[in-house]
Amino acid sequence: MSCLQRQPQLSRSQEILRYARSQKAIQTNLSGLICGICPLCSSFLLQGGDLLKVRSSSWKKTRYFRLQEDCKTMWHESKKLFKSNPTFSLDDISAVRLGRQSEGLRKSTEEQVEGRCFSIMFKGRRKNLDLIASSEEEARQWVKSLEKMMYNRNNLSLQQKTEHWIYTCLNKADKNKDDKMSQSEVKNFLRLINIEVDDVYTEMLFAKCDTSKSGYLSGAEIEHFYDLLTHREEIDVIYGEYAKTTGFMSPENLVDFLMKEQREKATLVDAHKIIEKYELDENAKGKKLLSKDGFLMYLHTPEALVYNSDHREVYQDMSHPLSHYFISSSHNTYLMEDQLKGPSSTEAYVRALLKGCRCVELDCWDGSDDEPVIYHGYTLTSKILFKDAIQAIKDHAFKTSDYPVILSLENHCSVEQQEVMARHMSSILGSALVTSPLCDGMPTNFPSPEELRGKFLIKGKRLNKLEATYVPEAAVADETDVSEEEESNDEDEDEQNKKKKKLKLAKELSNMVIYCKSVHFNGFEDARQNLSFYEMSSFKEGKAMKLAEESANAYVRHNVEKLSRIYPAGSRTDSSNYNPVPLWNAGCQIVALNFQTACQDMDLNQGRFLVNGKSGYILKPAFMREEGAEFDPITLTRGDWLKHKTLHVMVISAQQLPKVNKKKSSIVDPLVKVQVFGVPADVAEKETPAVENNGFNPTWNENLQFDVYVPELALVRFAVEDHDSTSDNEFVGQYTLPFNSLKMGYRHVPLLNKNGDILPSARLFVHVMVLDAE
Repeated sequence: MSCLQRQPQLSRSQEILRYARSQKAIQTNLSGLICGICPLCSSFLLQGGDLLKVRSSSWKKTRYFRLQEDCKTMWHESKKLFKSNPTFSLDDISAVRLGRQSEGLRKSTEEQVEGRCFSIMFKGRRKNLDLIASSEEEARQWVKSLEKMMYNRNNLSLQQKTEHWIYTCLNKADKNKDDKMSQSEVKNFLRLINIEVDDVYTEMLFAKCDTSKSGYLSGAEIEHFYDLLTHREEIDVIYGEYAKTTGFMSPENLVDFLMKEQREKATLVDAHKIIEKYELDENAKGKKLLSKDGFLMYLHTPEALVYNSDHREVYQDMSHPLSHYFISSSHNTYLMEDQLKGPSSTEAYVRALLKGCRCVELDCWDGSDDEPVIYHGYTLTSKILFKDAIQAIKDHAFKTSDYPVILSLENHCSVEQQEVMARHMSSILGSALVTSPLCDGMPTNFPSPEELRGKFLIKGKRLNKLEATYVPEAAVADETDVSEEEESNDEDEDEQNKKKKKLKLAKELSNMVIYCKSVHFNGFEDARQNLSFYEMSSFKEGKAMKLAEESANAYVRHNVEKLSRIYPAGSRTDSSNYNPVPLWNAGCQIVALNFQTACQDMDLNQGRFLVNGKSGYILKPAFMREEGAEFDPITLTRGDWLKHKTLHVMVISAQQLPKVNKKKSSIVDPLVKVQVFGVPADVAEKETPAVENNGFNPTWNENLQFDVYVPELALVRFAVEDHDSTSDNEFVGQYTLPFNSLKMGYRHVPLLNKNGDILPSARLFVHVMVLDAE
């Protein structure tokens, strides 16, 4: 907005006067579209107020915060000389927390200000915003208002999101704020919404809408301009095929569409419900008819998207042993960035857990004042207290999923501080911590995720076998322990190095390890003969990939009964990731990735765990759970896993793609890649041509075809890129989901940004068909 450059220079009285003058314009321009969804909270946020911004114990400064007129962007006062646009979007907020819940507030403030504190947590790597209000009531009002606005924005229909976004762009393009659009402002607006058109087309479009011949657009003419922009010819064609009742869809026509095109079982009762819920025209609704607008509204609903909405809830059998599931797992969970000098934070645990992660890592070292700390040893990464990490884990472990969380301990502490670790876990986690087998007597297999709901498991070293608890003469105590890196049994480590890393183990900590005892891996045959089910190995990615390629079936069989944890190579100092798919193909359950690093590998992880209620547990296919399994993802011999399918994807169009470059003149040239990940025979990638200078409503109508042999392990990724002929394409958005969660027919595909968060208005429109291969 044009006034942003001037805002830091306004006095407080000028700011309040500006707010008062803007109210009429806000109410008129938004016509109830935006502020109508938040009547109780918008007024408070639009007026704004002073808050104390906290960065450290010594840096606490008063800053003025308020919501801008678009009801989407928060502006705040900044004293930085060159910071001309100190704003953030409500869409970038992941949570608002009342009290001293952030690490920064706990370190930098006293307990007596607890009720006046609140934190704004952001998506991605952006740091929290820690704030103190003038009173407890004001702090509650800020939190309540922000949460209400975020909730309402998240629950807008796609049509409302589109209208909101277009209104914001219109407002930006209207330079002189006269509620009229000149021809140059129209061209500016088109650039803002990601379309570059020549002057001839702009003149033609302008003339078509300027019915008053006044030389500018206003009122109904702008509405007509909006209608022309958002008109979707592809929807006209589809709707026209089935609208057989005086130009409308009858319930019978709708059932015909749902069964023939969408391959859904549908009845007249279903059709009547859709018309009642999504038809906007009361006249058409009264006649039990579905208009084109109602039809489009329905196509944007969650149940009509490409992702099977039945899989949004827990739908898999959760009563199998733990080893029968893929488990969402994080590596170096405490890190916010790289593993050389990046910050460690309890917030990193919170973010991973809220994303559904069920196995977190704690690198534990001796700290001062007899308090163990967590950080990446022998590096410049910052340190956090072990007890603070455990408290953060306890507070957030079961907010996204109530299935068990595994605490993977990489233990470098002295015996004395290991005893402190054990006390902290016992006192903080309490009865939720599993410290003995769930069953009476010595267990012979893992409990299920269902039996372990709301529980914490410790993965680490144990002085003896679990059997010793029941048969004392079976006890064989290990005198030493080793750090987790050694558990990969890397051949490049000499014996001298290994001896140096040996470490004494405290009995109190040892006794907390029940179902996840860390042991060396000495080959599949040794594991089969000598290891109990609960004894598990960790593998560095290189060793694991080699086993998955050269001994795939042996790895699959090993992972039927035992757990395997894979972690990134230490050489990945930038916290980059590896492709998790080959390890899942080998049945590995705990494939740990750096959750803090956005990349295609994390997209695949998010896609794998998108289903089953985002519980963090995905049941492996039956052919990977059977004793003596014959499945081999590399050779792919015949078996129950071979269900050869042909996937047809027609990439039809896209809507409201974001700009990659924020420059006004920068317009994307989008292309769409459809990728299949799975067993080697299924891995494939195909793409559409690029559409030049149109990120608003590009059209492709491009057919892509794939052969998929093992659909139960396959993932499909839709990726949109900005084509560049001279360098690598730039990422625009993506969406990944399991092959078996695809819905057929005409479907919208939501798009996520590089951090895995939804792009509010952007989507693809595709036609999907899955057929049995001949």
